[in-house]
Amino acid sequence: MEKLLLLLLLCICLPHTLAGHDYGQALTKSILFFEAQRSGYLPHNQRVTWRANSGLNDGKASGVDLVGGYYDAGDNVKFGLPMAFTVTMMSWSIIEYGKQMAANGELGHAMDAVKWGTDYFIKAHPQPNVLYGEVGDGNTDHYCWQRPEDMTTDRRAYKIDPSNPGSDLAGETAAAMAAASIVFRHSNPAYSSELLRHAYQLFDFADKYRGKYDSSISVAQKYYRSVSGYNDELLWAAAWLYQASGNHYYLDYLGRNGDSMGGTGWGMTEFGWDVKYAGVQTLVAKFLMQGKAGPYAPVFERFQQKAEYFMCSCLGKGSRNIQKTPGGLIFRQRWNNMQFVTSASFLATVYSDYIASSAKSLKCSSGNVPAAELLSFAKSQVDYILGDNPRATSYMVGYGNNYPRQVHHRASSIVSFKVNPSFVTCRGGYATWFSRKGSDPNLLDGAIVGGPDAYDNFADERDNYEQTEPATYNNAPLLGILARLHGGHGGYNQLLPVAVPAPTPIATEPNPAPKPKTNPNPVPSSTPVEVEKKMTTTCTGTGNEY
Repeated sequence: MEKLLLLLLLCICLPHTLAGHDYGQALTKSILFFEAQRSGYLPHNQRVTWRANSGLNDGKASGVDLVGGYYDAGDNVKFGLPMAFTVTMMSWSIIEYGKQMAANGELGHAMDAVKWGTDYFIKAHPQPNVLYGEVGDGNTDHYCWQRPEDMTTDRRAYKIDPSNPGSDLAGETAAAMAAASIVFRHSNPAYSSELLRHAYQLFDFADKYRGKYDSSISVAQKYYRSVSGYNDELLWAAAWLYQASGNHYYLDYLGRNGDSMGGTGWGMTEFGWDVKYAGVQTLVAKFLMQGKAGPYAPVFERFQQKAEYFMCSCLGKGSRNIQKTPGGLIFRQRWNNMQFVTSASFLATVYSDYIASSAKSLKCSSGNVPAAELLSFAKSQVDYILGDNPRATSYMVGYGNNYPRQVHHRASSIVSFKVNPSFVTCRGGYATWFSRKGSDPNLLDGAIVGGPDAYDNFADERDNYEQTEPATYNNAPLLGILARLHGGHGGYNQLLPVAVPAPTPIATEPNPAPKPKTNPNPVPSSTPVEVEKKMTTTCTGTGNEY
């Protein structure tokens, strides 16, 4: 009888764990979050109805139209580097798992989310060697707690050009445009061609005029400083341009520069908007497994060894493993740790499918690991986010019953402009809305917040920005993993290109994309943060380990 009572109690107390998670619902919500982050004129099919038009004069003072794009997190600034990384990762999610998104009815919404970003990047790139990389600045913005619809903060636009270069920013934007061109290849070939043309020009600009973007756009330093330099973004952009165009110039670039730019030298334990090496290594390993390496096979094998170093460290089976909380979550840093969880889990997901498709296994220092174990690791991280953790808290707003209610987010924490259009002042917003202890008046459905600390502790308080602020780049990698987990285990051969179904075919002939210069003049790096990398696997600088 006691045993029976115990079993009944377990069934009552653990319904969520036993039932598993609704990955399809989580995917729907995670895409919805991007609609809440939109800047500019909102479209007629906007589903997040508590938002309204905002930032309608962006770029005007500089004589350029910069209306649109995304706010990066809980503030009202448009930061180019994390926005571009967000678009690259959303595109990669669709390229790998577009079929699964279509089966869930979410492919159209995911493509709309990508296009909202790329439409903005086209505006932000008015000339081949000019790219606008920020609108607004964090200092004045963080002084104010206002809805985007009420913004009174400085909306100055900041750009990079040949005399003020930014290879990391231009490189990441080239990667985003190239990856997105694959997404739209079948449904909108003219648009796809246009994106590829921008990607060619941006890569050429990034490679020819070298420098760190935060030296040119210094207002970004406090918020999105490029600690890793720009070599990773140049390799990352080359990998995406090769995948998008099949042009061997970019394959040669990876083969020739892989060693000198650190692609084969860095053994990484993180991947995110700043540090792209693990992403490059994963893509190049894919090219190798596809048999595309040609004369660069030895170099590409070194890329793959470093990709596997990253995967093994995620699993806790490498020579230097990623730290985890007692509840099993990847832990990298106190502030917005969840960005590293979703990015690493995405790489583990695609790599598990790559090695399964090529009938290989992962080589770790503790022995060979089957592909299924990598996918199982990614699933464990997603399940933790969705509520399987010591606090039984879902870190996706709106998913489950126990999720953050006091999100550090201006728009969701202030009554909707449509409910009460009374102007919210800069400091008044802090006094009235920021300091309120109640739940947010607007549900920020699907947002992935910063998450718990190293000991699985979390405080749902609006002023606890380290843990309760969401970000677009937390959600972007999650789209692919959720689509993959929702799709089940059948029919994966990710090394074969997945034809993304076209929701609205457009019968326009694409313009032939111009070929890039075959011999851009590389300018030596002058950044003080870069380190010449030969045989080392790690070093520590500015508080981060690389």
